[in-house]
Amino acid sequence: MTLETALTGLNDQLRNALPPEIAEVLDADRRRAAGTKFAEVGAEIEDFELPGADGTPTKLAELVAEGPAVLVFYRGQWCPYCNLTLRTYQRELLPELKPLGASLVAISPQRPDGPLPDLEFPVLSDAGSTVARRLGLSYPVSAPVREAMQTLGTDLEQVNGTWELVHPAVLVVDQARVLRFVDVHPDFVTRTEPAEILEAVKSL
Repeated sequence: MTLETALTGLNDQLRNALPPEIAEVLDADRRRAAGTKFAEVGAEIEDFELPGADGTPTKLAELVAEGPAVLVFYRGQWCPYCNLTLRTYQRELLPELKPLGASLVAISPQRPDGPLPDLEFPVLSDAGSTVARRLGLSYPVSAPVREAMQTLGTDLEQVNGTWELVHPAVLVVDQARVLRFVDVHPDFVTRTEPAEILEAVKSL
C-alpha cells in the first residue's frame, strides 16, 4: 500500500465523521494555498538550531555533518495525517537512509514541552515558525478554519503558541546546506512518498 492510498483511506474515515459544515471548511482550506511561492531547489539555507522534544538543541550543521539531511515539516502531533506519515517514514524510509549516511528529522511549529513522540528519529520544535517562514512554508490560519479546529478540540494557541501552521513538506539538504529536493503539499491530506525521498537522496 502506498502512503497516498493510506492517507486517502484515513481522510475518507475522518471526513465521514465530521459535521458537513466543518468538512466543507477544511476541504476549502486544502485548496487555498495553490500558487504560493516556496523555497526552491538550488537555494542555500541558513544554519539553524532548534530544540528537540526533550529540550536538547540540534543544529542543521550537525544533521548534515556526515551526509544529507531529510527535513520533514509537519503540522503537529495533533494531526492524524502527520502521524500516519511519520510512522510510515520511520518504517519504510529510515532503515534505507542509514546506510546512505543520511539523517531524518521532523520539524513542526509545536512547542517542545508537549508529549514525547514515539519515533526513532529527532523531532524538533520550530516554535514561532522561524525556520519554516524563511522557506515559505508558514501561513496564518484563517478565521473559518480556526473556528472549525476549535470545534474539533484543537487550540493552536495552546499547542503552538500562535495560530500559524506550516504546509507539510519534505526537503533534502546536502552537506553545503543547499536544497537538492523540495516537495511541498498545501493540500495537507497528501504527502511525499518514501520512494520519492529515497530516490532524491540516492541521486546526490
